[in-house]
Amino acid sequence: MSAPTVPAVVPATVAGAALLDQVETFLARFVAYPSEHARVAHTLWIAHTWLMDRWESTPRIAFLSPEPGSGKSRALEVTEPLVPRPVHAVNTTPAYLFRKVSDEAGPPTILYDEIDTVFGPRAKDNEDIRGMLNAGHRRGATAGRCVVRGTTVLTEELPAYCAVALAGLDDLPDTLMTRSVVVRMRRRAPGEVVEPWRLRLHKPQAEPIADGLCAWSEQVSPFVVETWPDMPTGVEDRDADVWEPLLAVADAAGGAWPERSRVAAVTLVTQARDRSPSLGVLLLADLRNVFTTAGTDKLATEVILERLHQLEESPWADLRGKPLDARGLARRLSKYAVTPKVVRIGEDTARGYDAADLGDAWSRYLHPGPDSDVTDVTTSHPEGPDEQVVTPVTPVTHPDGRPPETPRCSACGLRLDPALADAGLDTHPTCEEDQ
Repeated sequence: MSAPTVPAVVPATVAGAALLDQVETFLARFVAYPSEHARVAHTLWIAHTWLMDRWESTPRIAFLSPEPGSGKSRALEVTEPLVPRPVHAVNTTPAYLFRKVSDEAGPPTILYDEIDTVFGPRAKDNEDIRGMLNAGHRRGATAGRCVVRGTTVLTEELPAYCAVALAGLDDLPDTLMTRSVVVRMRRRAPGEVVEPWRLRLHKPQAEPIADGLCAWSEQVSPFVVETWPDMPTGVEDRDADVWEPLLAVADAAGGAWPERSRVAAVTLVTQARDRSPSLGVLLLADLRNVFTTAGTDKLATEVILERLHQLEESPWADLRGKPLDARGLARRLSKYAVTPKVVRIGEDTARGYDAADLGDAWSRYLHPGPDSDVTDVTTSHPEGPDEQVVTPVTPVTHPDGRPPETPRCSACGLRLDPALADAGLDTHPTCEEDQ
């Protein structure tokens, strides 16, 4: 069977937007993405690998799924002929990777399959690789090593900065997840059809596109970071570090890519935040619900534990075979600078917790409650029910257009924590005690 002909790209004249369109079309032939936004992110990530000397940091892209056979490895295979100096890695040694990154020809693009084996039961055997993947996202990152030459011990610094694409089962450690564009792959539905990938047939088709990316990157390299791209609302801090290079590529390409890239950024960042929280964050969320439901700002520890144990969707009734107890509750909350104390409940006193002490942790680690000042607006994407476009966070307003009224303490006039307002209180507990 002969390979279908593909029009050759003229590297010197191809427009950036048209080139990215070609990359996206090529990828879509072989990979069933969970959404258009994931496909856009993958396209931009491939283009950014040709401009590695222009970035302050490089995002990882992680193709993850709960089950095998979901297209993760295929995504890496299709990426290989489109990126500079690809290194397909599975169970490689740290020495091999460090020497590859130090190659005088330039940093490689590492395509690391079965990454879950690096962070599995034998994770302690892979600390060097884990350290390189964590630190290597920053330009200038190095790994220090001692080299013995005869009787002399010398030190050397090996570069660690390079582009990395990952594929594996389940989640990665948070240190990597927060540095990655995460694509949640899934098995193809009966109606989802893609072409089978054959390296001998399809690599020659990818080569003109890769040549176009190389030529285009040389053209735009002097200008691509003259001004950093504007971040859409909701993409900030570590997320902004991840998406800056991809949005810069989209802006340099022009056409529809600047808008598509920002919609993809907001959508994928929102989805990443909605993943399963840590046990600590889950405990804070459940405590906020317990206080809100109880309609009071002070609760005894035994009452809190009883209500936590009744939450069927949470694990507090069975943590490693035992229910959460007072000591375990205090230990988990101590990480957030919250400690139990004697609280007055009606005419009685008991050892428990005050909602005012939890307010700071709630505001820092939990999404705003239903009565907060902002709300997320989502609309269905025309491509199907699984597609969503997430618009920027929009302030809630009154029908007459006035901004919402922030709950205020009736005694001091300062902002009242939403949890206390939800409980029907209009005064800070400390202000109430001073009266």
